[in-house]
Amino acid sequence: MYRHGNGLARDCGSAYRGQGRSHETMERRRSLRVRVAAAFALFGGAVALALAAILFFTAHNLNQRLIDESLHAELEDYMARRARNPLSLPPTTASVRGFVATPGDAAGDVPPALAKLTPGSHEIAFDGLNWHAAVADRGGSRYYMLFNEARQQSRERRFLLTLGGGVLAMILFSAIGGWWLAGRVTSPVTALARRVGAATPDGDAPALEKDAGVDEIGALAHAFEHYATRINAFIERERAFTADVSHELRTPLAVIQGAAEVLQADETLSEWQHTRLDRIERAALETSALIAALLALAREDADASARADCDVAKVAREAVEKHRHLVRGKATQVNLDIQATPALAAEKVLLAIVVDNLVRNALAFTESGEITVRVEAGKLLVTDTGKGIGEEDIGRIFQRHYKGSTSQGSGIGLSLVKRICDRYGWEIAIESREGEGTVAELIFGEPAPTVSQRTGVFPGCTSNTV
Repeated sequence: MYRHGNGLARDCGSAYRGQGRSHETMERRRSLRVRVAAAFALFGGAVALALAAILFFTAHNLNQRLIDESLHAELEDYMARRARNPLSLPPTTASVRGFVATPGDAAGDVPPALAKLTPGSHEIAFDGLNWHAAVADRGGSRYYMLFNEARQQSRERRFLLTLGGGVLAMILFSAIGGWWLAGRVTSPVTALARRVGAATPDGDAPALEKDAGVDEIGALAHAFEHYATRINAFIERERAFTADVSHELRTPLAVIQGAAEVLQADETLSEWQHTRLDRIERAALETSALIAALLALAREDADASARADCDVAKVAREAVEKHRHLVRGKATQVNLDIQATPALAAEKVLLAIVVDNLVRNALAFTESGEITVRVEAGKLLVTDTGKGIGEEDIGRIFQRHYKGSTSQGSGIGLSLVKRICDRYGWEIAIESREGEGTVAELIFGEPAPTVSQRTGVFPGCTSNTV
């Protein structure tokens, strides 16, 4: 099973589905200026955050050291006063509290949370508060000095909020600075982009390098200007080529067609000669149509007048009539089933190329059986009971110059069909089972058909003949 595009391949044999135009949603990209400003903001925020973290932890450690030193100094002072006056009471303030446990009264009024502390510095919590404690032994007594950290923690929280505000301010200033700097840096690129966008293939190459300077922008402008000059030269050569092809090839083809028509009127010619003249005239007509199709594809914009009211049913009928010689002598029945007559805004010659290729392939590869060309409101189907297409070929049939193992053509027909479908946004699907037949489905989207319920065998087509 081979699947291409957004269509669903039927679960039957090998299938290929190609869609003309891709309607994938394009991801919206941020401008260079926004990206530069965002990069500056991220960088400024990262630097500010790192500095804020360093400042906070440095300040916190300094505060802890100061508290520890102050607490030990207070403890030493009280122990000295206690040594001079045993009745001296420990300090009791909102920030500092002291306790002493003498040998005579054991722990005394020391809270149980403090009694188990060993000499040194500690962080404890009791009475619902956090305290920094210093413990020391002297003269058989144990001294405790506590510092209430509530105020210090409140100051640290305020300091942390200040640092956070500084980080946010740094991010904002970095973004503003990055936006301004990016505008200064990208303004020459933006101006160059506007000038390149304003240039048209029909005019002369834009003079981009004149005001660009000698820096990197100047080098970019020079490259664009050189590229635009080459593109204009290519366009001029293409226009000259298509004009020459239109004149130099159509004229001799018209002569060939006219000569063939004159010879066809000669009744002295044998049936064999008339058959050969039919082939000559048919080949000239097909070549003229192919040239017209290629010239139409070469044009960037199709002529609006050539797109008016292209009748799909009429094109299908003409395609069957044009190629009925391919089934002469074969046990093949050709049916034309017209369920609707959709009118497409397309050039008739291009639609004819697509339908002709599908019908011609079905007729050429069906030795016996049945071929049905069915026109519906939004699509055209060509079904045959011929040789079918192998799995190794189904995925490559629209590649230019690719030929299947049983093909006698040049490998251009279906690639041209794909190009025409790309031009109009049609979808082409090929489903095949080797040895059983092929279904070619041309989907036009949502045309506005004029429904005509006509169905039956194509006029002039009977069983086993056309």
